[in-house]
Amino acid sequence: MSDTLRLTWDTPASCWDEATPLGNGRIGAMAFGGSGLYRLNDSTVWSGTPDGPARALDDVATRGAGPERLAEVRSALNAGEVRQAEDLLMAFEGPYSQEFLPLADLHVEVSGAEPITPARALDLDEACLLEMLETPQGRVRRRSWVSAPAGALLVELSSNDEFDVNITLTTPLRGHPVDLPGALGLDIQIPVDGAPLHEASVEPGHRYADDDADSYDAYAAVVAAIDSDGEIEGAPERLAVRRARRLLIALSTSSRAGSWWADADGDWRTASRETIRDRAHKRAEATVRRAVADLFAEHVADRRRVSRARFAIGSRREGIWSVDRDVLRGDDPQLRATIAAEYGMYLLASSSRAGNPPANLQGIWNAELRPAWSSNYTININTEMNYWAAPVLHAPDVFEPLLALVEHLADTGRDVARRLYGARGWVAHHNSDVWGWTLPVGNGSGAASWAIWMMGGVWLTHNLWDAYEFGGDRELLRTRIWPVLRGAAEFCLDWLVEGDDGLLRTSPSTSPENSFVAEDGQPTPLGLSSASDLALIGALFRRTLRAISHLDNRDPLEAEVRSALARLAPLRIGTDGRILEWGAEVREHEPLHRHLSPVVGLYPLDSITPEATPLLLDAAVRFLDARGPGAMGWSWAWKVALRARAGQSEDAASLLEEALTPFDGDSSRHGPVDGSEWGGLLPNLFSTHPPFQIDGNLGFPAAITEMIVQSHAGEVHLLPALPAAWPKGDAQGIAVRTGLLLDLSWSGGRVTASTLRNPGTEDRSLRVRIGDRVIPLDVPAGCAVTIPAPSATTSPERVEDVHAR
Repeated sequence: MSDTLRLTWDTPASCWDEATPLGNGRIGAMAFGGSGLYRLNDSTVWSGTPDGPARALDDVATRGAGPERLAEVRSALNAGEVRQAEDLLMAFEGPYSQEFLPLADLHVEVSGAEPITPARALDLDEACLLEMLETPQGRVRRRSWVSAPAGALLVELSSNDEFDVNITLTTPLRGHPVDLPGALGLDIQIPVDGAPLHEASVEPGHRYADDDADSYDAYAAVVAAIDSDGEIEGAPERLAVRRARRLLIALSTSSRAGSWWADADGDWRTASRETIRDRAHKRAEATVRRAVADLFAEHVADRRRVSRARFAIGSRREGIWSVDRDVLRGDDPQLRATIAAEYGMYLLASSSRAGNPPANLQGIWNAELRPAWSSNYTININTEMNYWAAPVLHAPDVFEPLLALVEHLADTGRDVARRLYGARGWVAHHNSDVWGWTLPVGNGSGAASWAIWMMGGVWLTHNLWDAYEFGGDRELLRTRIWPVLRGAAEFCLDWLVEGDDGLLRTSPSTSPENSFVAEDGQPTPLGLSSASDLALIGALFRRTLRAISHLDNRDPLEAEVRSALARLAPLRIGTDGRILEWGAEVREHEPLHRHLSPVVGLYPLDSITPEATPLLLDAAVRFLDARGPGAMGWSWAWKVALRARAGQSEDAASLLEEALTPFDGDSSRHGPVDGSEWGGLLPNLFSTHPPFQIDGNLGFPAAITEMIVQSHAGEVHLLPALPAAWPKGDAQGIAVRTGLLLDLSWSGGRVTASTLRNPGTEDRSLRVRIGDRVIPLDVPAGCAVTIPAPSATTSPERVEDVHAR
């Protein structure tokens, strides 16, 4: 499979939606090409303070939220007084989670330069942007990348002829330039409070610490150091390089919040502006003193280490494609699928790396001071979807930030569970941020359909369980995942209530962001035991028991979980054959709602399968049929994965083609006004809601993988949902449960070659399904085993020792 996979654009970007994303998990850059604009982000630059969640919890508890008020809510619901229950629940809402903010703009303008077509080429395998510029003196090559090992954005310019460059650095936040020899620097102040764009009643939108009343002053710094053979003219606001043939710019960032994220017990409390600036300066200076070839080779090796899976659906051809002609406007569905999978992997590795916060609603790329939905962590689907692909693509370094965030939520959510609900364990609701927000949001006026949802933490634990199952790391389960899993199970045990029939249910309960028509004829989100609640809790209990078994624990929680699981209310099927979204048959308010939470058991969970639950599978498919096709990026990605899990290859392919069509509408608008206009792909291939959200892009590789291979219930199924439009292809380095890696080739819609590798230290046994044939396999630790094609009669062959490769 070729290591050259490039996307090209004929012109420089004229707006953010056309710019090219670069990133290393900490520094994000949207590169415009041409005039040399880089819009910069740092994944740790958020409004707010570390103590914000604790202070908000104190305020909510003071206003009356707590176990007694919860009892009143439940009594009102039991009495059918849904409006009273809604009013009572407003006391549980704190303010809003904080906002992910833009940081700075770097301009690297080559005097008199014009782009040479193609104006930009993004190399996905080497994670760099390549440009050729024509100047009156000659041609200049500009190569840009963001290196994780170096911790810097690097912009390299080189030519056989002399060129001039002007470099400036500005910020949309409060900041001022600092005088640094041979470098540009900015000291930047970050707001200590912010509110989402949709909350117009909060004024001002941002609040800075202008006095001594705040215990936390938020600072960040950006420093761009340079090395060149030209003449350098310096000033605090601008650097000019004259008559150069080579130029290297290394831009690094630092923030007080970054110190806190990396080490909450470290020096972040006392870090001064000077300390923060000095960190960025030293890193940038150390980088430009190194050889460019070494910096780039180090960067490429690092990216290939963390992003090892590969897709070639159809053929990669020469591996260089025009985004507009070949991808967005072309007629090759195999090419679009390949690009969707590879670009999604590229974006995930660019926006999420160990030691940094996880990818948010926009990954790490945001240009707005008041971004849509705060560009936060929306944990009723979007954050989870961001990381569905990471375990499947065998990318533990990429997954690590989510694990770190969930561990933090388990810590902050413990007090929320106890003080709001009188429960053990920990809870998180539908929004979070870099500070570990776990309260409901809404300021006492947010709609219960999205604010009142107690399953955010529960759903996130399933992402962690997938990381264990696909990776097979028992020590990771023992030391980090199990404590979080156990705490979530404790909360659910205390959250469930017993009904008159002796079954356990949830109350209050919502189905994320949806509503039904109540008896008074008006929509309400509140009911008893939504299908998503029951599916998430049931799967959590089963996985808790499996974890206890895998770790050979003697845990008193086991008996509680077994008892509760036996009495958990089952999913119900309505008279029309669909899974019921709520605990009773009700009239739908939005029949085509974008959320698909009632069938979460089909995907990403594995509690609905053709073999074990055929009736529920049929009910889930009927539910999907009723929800229809059109959607926005993330909803499309979910629908593709759900159809693939149901074995409906053509439906999955049709939905994917819808999702990968160009979006020609207003990308700044927030969601469809009347349902007639949905998202698609922006000119830079970002998936739009609208507006842009990264979850669609990051969900595509997970959904596409489901069409090619599935692994659950002890079975690996090859080509379970392969559409006719993908007759041949190749996928390498795909993780399957538990702890194995798959290389797979097919032609004519049939498997032609497949190998399972076991890089771990434990022997694995499983079944492999190819068509109607099921093959039992043993894959010893450190070995690889070829899987016989369906026509073969020979036994599986151990082909090599993995550790010898």
